[in-house]
Amino acid sequence: MRAILCPAFGSIDALSVTEIPEPTPGSGEVLLAVEAAGVNFADILMIGGQYQEKPALPFVPGMEAAGTVVEVGAGVTAFKSGQRVAAVLDRGAFAEQATARASDIVALPAGMDFATAAAFPIAYGTAYGALVWRAGLKPGEVLLVHGAGGGVGLAAVEVGRALGATVIATAGDPEKLALAREHGADHLIDYAREDVRARVKALTGGIDVAFDPVGGDAFDASLRVANWGARLVIIGFAGGRVPQIPANILLVKNIAAMGFYWGSYRRKQPDLVAESWGTLLDWWGEGRIGPTVGAALDLAEAAAALALLRDRKSTGKIVLTTNRPR
Repeated sequence: MRAILCPAFGSIDALSVTEIPEPTPGSGEVLLAVEAAGVNFADILMIGGQYQEKPALPFVPGMEAAGTVVEVGAGVTAFKSGQRVAAVLDRGAFAEQATARASDIVALPAGMDFATAAAFPIAYGTAYGALVWRAGLKPGEVLLVHGAGGGVGLAAVEVGRALGATVIATAGDPEKLALAREHGADHLIDYAREDVRARVKALTGGIDVAFDPVGGDAFDASLRVANWGARLVIIGFAGGRVPQIPANILLVKNIAAMGFYWGSYRRKQPDLVAESWGTLLDWWGEGRIGPTVGAALDLAEAAAALALLRDRKSTGKIVLTTNRPR
């Protein structure tokens, strides 16, 4: 089968498409025929050897996939051959077939296509977990979402609206801000042309929760406009600089700055993840949330897809397709 192989930690330019043996599902696992795979910033970190976990080399990147069940391993009773599903993987999604733990798989609702399904799990799981489990976002609170033109940022805008918050979205160009508006943002800030701190002060006076996958200047601005008792949720550092947090500001205003890594919940609290899937798919069925697939590239173009994400030139979510015969 075709797969993208990472031969050594380093540049995404070293990725290549090659033929490798088809995987076999182990006990508690499911083998999928992959139709589409989501592209995530974490893939770039893993390829560069900078992720929380370093896989043995060589490896196939990719953490989320959608497709059909080919075969189930011993002990799996919840899924059957031919079923349409989405899955979250430790790695291996950038291939024509992949295995995943049955506990990391969800059946797709009728009407959800494979590209949408591949763009769904990590972005919406992260947005929901960060805002509900960590921040405890309440109706009527003010939510500031950085990087609102990307997949996870747009998901946070939608989840924030579904939870009843007033949402302020920041992004670096008008196209991304327009997309955030379409997804429900109440207010828009172009950080390339506007002062985030001044604009937030003018719009709402302050924020109660910040959703921050950017870091750097974005986090600094969040801290300066935080209301008393605000919660700042750190998702990542796409902006490049890891912020250093002045503890005196946290103390004076009773601010909580907290990290959030959704992937760890898959093993630490899988029941919580499963419960959130039910809520998120209900919201999708009601039309309250839904990813924008900004680009769908062939599997062989994985390096180009990752470069779009790395260089922050994408809007919405990027997916790879296997273009399998239907």
